[in-house]
Amino acid sequence: MTIQTLIQAVEKADSANALLDAVSALAEANSIEAIPTLITVLGYNNPGAAVAAVDGLIQLGEPAVIPLLEQLDGYNYGARAWAVRALSGIGDPRGLEVLLESAGSDFALSVRRAAARGLGNIHWDQLPPEQLPDAQFQTLMILQKTLEDPEWIVRYGGVFGLQGLAIATQKTQPEWFSKIKEQLQQLSKTDKTLAVRARAKWAIQKLE
Repeated sequence: MTIQTLIQAVEKADSANALLDAVSALAEANSIEAIPTLITVLGYNNPGAAVAAVDGLIQLGEPAVIPLLEQLDGYNYGARAWAVRALSGIGDPRGLEVLLESAGSDFALSVRRAAARGLGNIHWDQLPPEQLPDAQFQTLMILQKTLEDPEWIVRYGGVFGLQGLAIATQKTQPEWFSKIKEQLQQLSKTDKTLAVRARAKWAIQKLE
């Protein structure tokens, strides 16, 4: 089946299940030609199809980043939330600004969580060396903020993000590495949610 046929199947889908099947098939084709259609699906009111589209965009990786950033819709909140999840999964530093903003101030806890987690996935080696210290410092500040989020699921995502940042900066910023470990140790004892305490302990084990 050609990509064009798969795209047309998405456009002609006349039920939620048909749309999910069509988007899943298009995502599995792993073709950059599918990117515009997969991004369009993020704006439909169909969570199942959106998940399939996000998975497809993450699988496509770097080629999807600029189209995602160009299509970020300030008016269609649902589409923006799904786009943030896709950028979080890809980890391309070109999405860093959006992830920092989303983790720090988005009103939806699921978006803050996805963005915080995504900050632990950033491929720092793709960033110009002169931009690295400032970008990583901003990331550290935002992730520390997520540890104080009222929603436990965001704090959980923040632990994942900090673990990733600590591993990435272990050699270049050893003092950060120690500070992050201290914060995680504190969290593992004091957070009011068992899942967050357990995730912090697991992160400490990974860092050791």
